[in-house]
Amino acid sequence: MPAPLARPTAAASLGLAAALLTAACGSSADGASADVAPKARKVAGTTINLGPEQHRVSTPEVASIAALVPEPIRRRGTLEVVDSAGSAPPLNFYATDDRTVIGVETDIAHLVADVLGLKVHENTGTWEQIFVGLDSGRYDIGFSNITVTEERKEKYDFATYRLDNIAFETRKGSGLKFSGPKDVAGRTIGVSSGTNQEKLLVEWSEQDVHNGLKPVDITYYPKATDYYLPLNSGRIDAWLGPNPSIAYHVAAAGETEIAGTFSGGGASVQGKIAATVRKDNGLVEPVHAALQAVIDNGSYAQVLKRWGLSGEAVTTSEINPPGLPKTNQ
Repeated sequence: MPAPLARPTAAASLGLAAALLTAACGSSADGASADVAPKARKVAGTTINLGPEQHRVSTPEVASIAALVPEPIRRRGTLEVVDSAGSAPPLNFYATDDRTVIGVETDIAHLVADVLGLKVHENTGTWEQIFVGLDSGRYDIGFSNITVTEERKEKYDFATYRLDNIAFETRKGSGLKFSGPKDVAGRTIGVSSGTNQEKLLVEWSEQDVHNGLKPVDITYYPKATDYYLPLNSGRIDAWLGPNPSIAYHVAAAGETEIAGTFSGGGASVQGKIAATVRKDNGLVEPVHAALQAVIDNGSYAQVLKRWGLSGEAVTTSEINPPGLPKTNQ
């Protein structure tokens, strides 16, 4: 049996929990109503803005980097950004008006656009529509907690900006703990289709069957917040998703707990989250340079701190680093 996936530090979970312990989102993402959810909450010295007026961290244009942007995009003046607001807080989610997309992914997209001298034009769709839109050229770039994988690198170029950690979430007091494939055997686990979490879960299930154990009963939810009720009612044993959103939900709802955290890149690679562009469309170099610029000037750190994700910071943006292997066995 392969070794368990590499465990990240607890900093991401603890930092997020401390920052967002009593914050409530105005959309259905955490079950709060827009009528009662505060537009901002100050917790442990950090103000979490949940309203549509975000007053985002900004940074100046860097002319030498902006000059690297392909001419058609420079003439247009906008960066066509695609995201999935079906993600849970604090990634991409709806503000208290249930219309405006906010979150750490959106903030980083705006920082990159600032450096490139462009305005963000936000496009929101399902997870699958992100890649269909990138393939067709409808969108320039995806900022939606997208993990670098070896399979995706065949079609897309990546510029990294955050560590990728994933987690299992269970009902509080369930007693379940997950450290490897044997722990999911015969369990009903929820996941979103097309994600690296699904890929890992499928492979673990195959390993279980090969070792004479029961397969995983994998249950799919199109939106990353749709699992809340099934988990609370016991229809699923656990949910496997991005660690930041799970830490947020655990802290905000107080009814669940994290039962195992892992690198999203598999057993041998620390996963990385990256800005994603269609391969060879000319954007990866300027986006990479822009990300490094905001890392160096401190605006990137301000954004991560704003959302309680300082524990997932990187010091260097990378182009197409090693990603989740095609097989993780």
